[in-house]
Amino acid sequence: MPTPPFNPLENQLLAALPDSEAGHVLPLLESVEMPLGKVLYESGSLITHVYFPTTSIVSLLHVMEDGASAEIAVVGYEGIVGIALFMGGISTPSRAVVQSAGQGFRLKADVMRQEFNRAGPMMHLLLRYTQALITQKAQTAACNRHHSLDQQLCRWLLLSLDRLQGNELVMTQELIANMLGVRREGVTEAAGHLQQAGLIRYQRGHITVLDRAGIEKRSCECYAVVKKEYDRLLPAAIAT
Repeated sequence: MPTPPFNPLENQLLAALPDSEAGHVLPLLESVEMPLGKVLYESGSLITHVYFPTTSIVSLLHVMEDGASAEIAVVGYEGIVGIALFMGGISTPSRAVVQSAGQGFRLKADVMRQEFNRAGPMMHLLLRYTQALITQKAQTAACNRHHSLDQQLCRWLLLSLDRLQGNELVMTQELIANMLGVRREGVTEAAGHLQQAGLIRYQRGHITVLDRAGIEKRSCECYAVVKKEYDRLLPAAIAT
């Protein structure tokens, strides 16, 4: 049967739920547009909903007092935005902003807590996902400290590609610089290196990946570490 538009099962966490759990959750989901740049949460804000991206990607960023920010993780169709809610908090320490426009679904906070506290398959799935996300955050911190900007950009491209259906990202160099916490000139130079090597084509905010295998070779070990952890912790159908 053809897949209907805005299908919640395009989110792989929702698709992995057994029928008994899905029956509680799916009817309560609300389809939402997730345009580029939309802020889902600000740092310290109360969580009223959790989000399940389907065709969009959300960046989680830590914001400093002077307004500077750096990305700590990306979430796409493999995951959920708002883990602080079921990990014991009512607010989030990070900003969540849509990095790649698309669709998603949201669920009210009180419903999410109720479903998590049932201590069934959904809780166990979300805890495994949370462990994988923590690994991504930790590896991102290490990568930003110890690896070159070229390597960081390769890691970022690969993580983003894993969460898209195609090989093209719509993203300005200024936004990439904000995500990586570096100057725009640095991103311009790093992207130029990848383009000269024939790995990407960059034009007017569109990045097309031409040689994924080449980017993987050029990347540091951080991408592989994160991917391995997602593969280990999550069902094969949703490993990224």
